[in-house]
Amino acid sequence: MKVIAINGSPRKKGNTAELIKRALEGAKEGGAKTKLYHLYELEYTGCVSCFACKKKGNDCKGLCVIKDDLKEVLEEILKCDALIIGSPIYFSDVTGEIRSFLERFLFPILSYNEGEREQLKKSIPSAFIYTMNVPREQYESGSYKALTERNQDIIGGLLKAESRTLVSCDTYQFKDYDKYNASRFSVEEKEKVRKEQFPLDLQEAFEIGKQLSLKLT
Repeated sequence: MKVIAINGSPRKKGNTAELIKRALEGAKEGGAKTKLYHLYELEYTGCVSCFACKKKGNDCKGLCVIKDDLKEVLEEILKCDALIIGSPIYFSDVTGEIRSFLERFLFPILSYNEGEREQLKKSIPSAFIYTMNVPREQYESGSYKALTERNQDIIGGLLKAESRTLVSCDTYQFKDYDKYNASRFSVEEKEKVRKEQFPLDLQEAFEIGKQLSLKLT
């Protein structure tokens, strides 16, 4: 039983990474083996529109044919029992690394045949963890929530299993706000959220990881 996690943040010790690692701790407590990949350490591209995965008679089996640093990661994901993805929100979307990862991961699974949505022969439960600078109220009322719901629908549908979503809002971007031009943000409010809400988000991440692993037993 193995849970793979993907960190789509450039920071290995930032908000996103903290939540992912906490989720993996939960998965370990549930009895799973875990592995974490940091996408910013890898050299790879997004989909190059070669359509090798859509050719008649291909033997891709849901795996992208491009041979770069992402190939091994995708091979492991297709063999794993559960998947955790994490990304900060940049300009109202996931990071470019996550977007390229999702293209390479999901497009080969997507079927172009009538009456068939996906080519995956197994189901992979998943969770997507998001961190963002905006407050919870802005997330709930804006395009951010539509983004997370769309990803949940796509990933859950193509992986043929429930996909959970965790959204951590109003997160710290800087350790010292006095050093940056960021006067629109209230440092006091950021500190309050960090002290009161972020620990709850970490606990939710832990529970999600644990639940993923327990469902596999």
